[in-house]
Amino acid sequence: MTMDKPLMMKELPETERPREKMLEKGAQALSNAELLAILLRTGTKNMPVNRLAEQLLTKYDLTGFGSISPQELSKTSGIGMVKAVTVVAGIELGRRLSHKEPGERPVIRSPQDAANLMMGELRYQAKEHFVALLLSTKNHVIARAIISVGSLNASIVHPRELFREAISHSAAAVILVHNHPSGDPAPSQEDISLTKQLVEAGILLNILVLDHVIIGDGKYVSFKEKGII
Repeated sequence: MTMDKPLMMKELPETERPREKMLEKGAQALSNAELLAILLRTGTKNMPVNRLAEQLLTKYDLTGFGSISPQELSKTSGIGMVKAVTVVAGIELGRRLSHKEPGERPVIRSPQDAANLMMGELRYQAKEHFVALLLSTKNHVIARAIISVGSLNASIVHPRELFREAISHSAAAVILVHNHPSGDPAPSQEDISLTKQLVEAGILLNILVLDHVIIGDGKYVSFKEKGII
């Protein structure tokens, strides 16, 4: 008795083999489903890998992969933990590459600069991520530090966590950035109270809090532009 095996990519018709297509025409020529199929490698005994990839994209949409966990992805039929980890790792690598600044460190000259720097990384996160952009005296970004990861609607941030990072990087100033998973960047009263607390702590330490930028779905709110700080 022979066991049914998952359908391998090499068993697909030549016209449906994404690896060969990439080698011949380049990665840019591949569809989202074909790229995903390469990461998955195999399908199931009843479904070839390219169909499995299409099914995943229909279920989650491309933007949905930005916040998916391996545990959640592995619940899909035909996706074990190894495949799930491979896919999530590939997505995270692409995200990091897209935010890698060429050459010199980026300079923050306006709230829009801060929003542009962090929008792609934060807009699709399912939880609130509170990030500090640590700046030099000339507003070059020295580092980006994740200060906290909260629940769906709240982040817990303590001044000592923020300024420990700032001091360790010898930052002259910081810009606070966090996302609202709802997509609406309007600040809450808790956001305003926390920001004022952090501004006051920064004054005592001689590390300026220049702005707090809240990231929504393709839009942002700057506390500096709104006159809140």
